[in-house]
Amino acid sequence: MNIQNTLETKVKEGFLALYNIEIPSVEFQATRKEFEGDITVVVFPLLRYKKGNPVQIGEDLGTYLVENVTEITNFNVVKGFLNLVIDDSFYSNFFNAILENTSYGFETPKANEKAIMVEYSSPNTNKPLHLGHVRNNLLGYSVAEIIKASGKKVYKTQIINDRGIHICKSMLAWEKFGNGETPESTGLKGDKLVGNYYVKFDQEYKKEIAQLISEGKTEDEAKKEAPLFVEAQQMLLKWEAGDKDVVALWETMNAWVYAGFDVTYKNMGVNFDNLYYESNTYLLGKDVVAQGLEKGVFFRKEDGSVWCDLTDDGLDEKIVLRSDGTAVYMTQDIGTAIQRVKDYADVGGMVYTVGNEQDYHFQVLFLILKKLGFDWAKQLHHLSYGMVDLPSGKMKSREGTVVDADELMIEMTDTARTISEELGKLEGYSDEEKEELYKTIGLGALKYFILKVDPKKRILFDPKSSVDFQGNTGPFIQYTYARIQSIIRKANFDYSRSVSVDLHEKEKELLKQLELYPETIQQAAANYSPAIIANYTYDLVKEFNSFYQNVHILGEQDLDKKTFRVQLSKKVADTIKSAFSLLGIQVPERM
Repeated sequence: MNIQNTLETKVKEGFLALYNIEIPSVEFQATRKEFEGDITVVVFPLLRYKKGNPVQIGEDLGTYLVENVTEITNFNVVKGFLNLVIDDSFYSNFFNAILENTSYGFETPKANEKAIMVEYSSPNTNKPLHLGHVRNNLLGYSVAEIIKASGKKVYKTQIINDRGIHICKSMLAWEKFGNGETPESTGLKGDKLVGNYYVKFDQEYKKEIAQLISEGKTEDEAKKEAPLFVEAQQMLLKWEAGDKDVVALWETMNAWVYAGFDVTYKNMGVNFDNLYYESNTYLLGKDVVAQGLEKGVFFRKEDGSVWCDLTDDGLDEKIVLRSDGTAVYMTQDIGTAIQRVKDYADVGGMVYTVGNEQDYHFQVLFLILKKLGFDWAKQLHHLSYGMVDLPSGKMKSREGTVVDADELMIEMTDTARTISEELGKLEGYSDEEKEELYKTIGLGALKYFILKVDPKKRILFDPKSSVDFQGNTGPFIQYTYARIQSIIRKANFDYSRSVSVDLHEKEKELLKQLELYPETIQQAAANYSPAIIANYTYDLVKEFNSFYQNVHILGEQDLDKKTFRVQLSKKVADTIKSAFSLLGIQVPERM
């Protein structure tokens, strides 16, 4: 149990003993630098339960805590803030306890606890992954790793959107203009080849629209009557009817795309435990709708369509089955959620990593599943995230103006190469080692830049500013890790023995930051926010650099102090590596 948990229990006990009042929670914050203390109890929220002077309440609680908590040696009250001084022995004992703990901060799953399924990526098979997918994948993967570290079993999954009119557009364009091109004949990744034909369809479609408008059609009429669009619709009908040739072409082109996706995922450092395909799931849910009709969860309109009335819940009526009996996306998502729980009996909740333009969809989906009576529906979460913008503006897949994920990762590596060579810090590296390092720095910069921002916020992505060796960036943190590894390599003495030292102020500050790591993981998991981990790591690194600049480490003459400082430095490095692993970021041993 960390000091904050101990104090929360004791503050609650003290409030009950002093005022005979039970309080549900206690708010803490780090003590401001200008005041004596290590952790601060914020008294103001407690005035809801006990009216009175906040300074006097703080004095009462401070006296109680000094008398009843051995770790607290002193206190002071500034307005409504109770600043507590923690004895150095607490931090020394804490450090000794975690020194050999290689999984410090990580909890192991409890027996019989329900698993969480995290969905992310879920691309369309008509184009390669782009910058928007990068944020989606990095968020989903990181949240899955953080939830796992918090002590839950996790399954990573995606549903691949491999059917529909958009897929048929790429297929039709390849049939008409492809001249039998393949990934092998062109040297292109399969997803890029197929994506080129999605763009080609749009170019030719626009020409047809313009021609029809010149012949007197309205824009709406031209869009509906353009021969290419009509053919694409016919191709979709043939696919749904199981037409042998259309299905064969669909399977061939999708296989090209999947091979391309696999390369991108590997380079990005993300993976999945299982995959779902829309072509297998788009009819799921129709049986559930029939059962829901019998239960009164849904109702049928005069035209035969089936709806769910959510007006009492502040929403609207939502269609779940068209009048011709065909399923809509909502029907599919209802069925897929239920199917996943059938496939994985230990799943008790799901996280959907999808952009914020789908906020309403998931609000409706979760509400319908609750109305259908599924207990696990209470444990569904939409990990809603903002779009990624570029200085040049919004991306459009149809027009081919997206930032390709593969090209972005290459650009990040190139940027890291340019900056590293300018700094001239790579003497003694082989060319192969340099390239591996550039990739580690470039990808680390990209991932950190995206993940340090709260998921709900939009991001304006600037590749160059992300690869900076100063400030709140991935390379700055990686450089600090590498600096510590250099210290450890130079420590030519046995630093494994147990020592007891009086703590320097900077050592204590660093230990206080280390002590926050387990709670930070829990907080990040509860909030589905890798940003909490990213910014914790930056704070840890800032604290280490302040320690590094203010005390001697290898230059210290006292062997016990030198031993302790190397041990402390190593634990900081281990924690950086651990935290960055939750963000999917590697750390280099040398930079």
